[in-house]
Amino acid sequence: MDYLPMFAKLEGRPVLLVGGGEVALRKARLLLAAGARLTIVSPEIEPEFSEFAGRITHLAERFTPAHLAGQILVVAATDSLEVNALVYQSANQLGLFVNVVDDPKRSSFIFPSIIDRSPLMVAVSSGGKAPVLVRLLRERLESLLPRHLGGLTELSGRVRDKAKRVLSSISDRRRFWERAFASNTLASLIEKEDWQGAEQWLSDGLDHAKSEVGEVVLVGAGPGDPGLLTLKALQQIQQAEVVLYDQLVSPEILDLVRRDATLVSVGKKAGAHSVPQEETNRLLVTFAKAGNRVVRLKGGDPFMFGRGGEELEVLADEGIPFSVVPGITAAAGATAYAGIPLTHRDYAQSAVFITGHCQQNGQSDGKEPDWQQLASTNQTLVIYMGLMRSEHIQQQLVDHGRSSATPIAIIERGTTARQRVLTGTLADLAVLAKQAVSPSLIVIGEVVALRERLAWFGEKSGEQRRADPDLDGCDLKLVQLA
Repeated sequence: MDYLPMFAKLEGRPVLLVGGGEVALRKARLLLAAGARLTIVSPEIEPEFSEFAGRITHLAERFTPAHLAGQILVVAATDSLEVNALVYQSANQLGLFVNVVDDPKRSSFIFPSIIDRSPLMVAVSSGGKAPVLVRLLRERLESLLPRHLGGLTELSGRVRDKAKRVLSSISDRRRFWERAFASNTLASLIEKEDWQGAEQWLSDGLDHAKSEVGEVVLVGAGPGDPGLLTLKALQQIQQAEVVLYDQLVSPEILDLVRRDATLVSVGKKAGAHSVPQEETNRLLVTFAKAGNRVVRLKGGDPFMFGRGGEELEVLADEGIPFSVVPGITAAAGATAYAGIPLTHRDYAQSAVFITGHCQQNGQSDGKEPDWQQLASTNQTLVIYMGLMRSEHIQQQLVDHGRSSATPIAIIERGTTARQRVLTGTLADLAVLAKQAVSPSLIVIGEVVALRERLAWFGEKSGEQRRADPDLDGCDLKLVQLA
């Protein structure tokens, strides 16, 4: 370890800054933000220093070692190597901590890159060896750390003494704070700057810490590519104690769940409904009432043919707190990765999403959609879970006026490395569906033809299948794309 990371309390303490240019201006802002009593030595300073009027002492003169008297910290930020060297040598002789900007060899301390969620602070440094890498890490951390963390830190300090009185066990206190810091309810109160409500929520939580009910977060995992997870979705699955996940959630996304979380598969697959919905509902209630932070992880968006609303109704009836994190639905994600725009001024002025899934034992429940409306031209029809009823879908659309020559695509495992796209016409739908595997999305409309020009994902190493009219719809051939 080349440097010892530490945080210096500078409030009201004398600090000397040598220099008056743009670099010195940036350091002045940082030092003043920490409460330093700042003296600036420079014959001239940038006009922007006027924003610090009344907060700094400016000595319009050249640096001499005498300026170091009474200072506890020194920063040199001039464009003169000679002046910077003199500042370093003089401060070093007096045993003062000194930083020469962008010159680690002439610095007894360096400034780290800072993620400021005051009073919570995160500092990152490479010891001056890889500043670009440090910048990239800081940007990543900035995106991962919610803005409300500062308020949360301040609030927890006010409640800390009560937590020690109420919860004598260190493990009980740790569990309480872990749940509090991960709570969407508390985060929402702080984001709204409802400090009184937030403090009351924490206080009430302590009063009922031994018997508190957990909460459920309904999270959309997106269509498969973990890069399409929203930032909030990632935060939630990494904070969860229990994750109930569907068949459509990709293994790559499950790998992001925290290692000590309990993973429970409640997946359903066409023709093999392994976990009844009633059992999923029971598990959600049981885990939450045991005080766990539960994530219900669903492929795509949880409110798009995912029965998310039904599950939340159960939680509401049981008085269990819940929240929702939307996800990118398959119709948006898979078509984008297949190079198929959902709308286009020349071909489709609207897009309609429907489910082809049967409700009971693979049999239609008699609730047929409005096929006349679905067969309209100038629109894109996207069908979720439609493989098993593809023949019925094909027949109904043709019978209600949609041309059998309408372009179609079936997108398997959209947005993942295993994505495969089968294309043809509406006349080929039933045949193509027999070659496809779940999860697949059916897209019907003139926009599908644009895939020839707009395909971009996986095409250099992948293949797509097309219906071959020469085979009378009974077979398919592989077409290698350039």
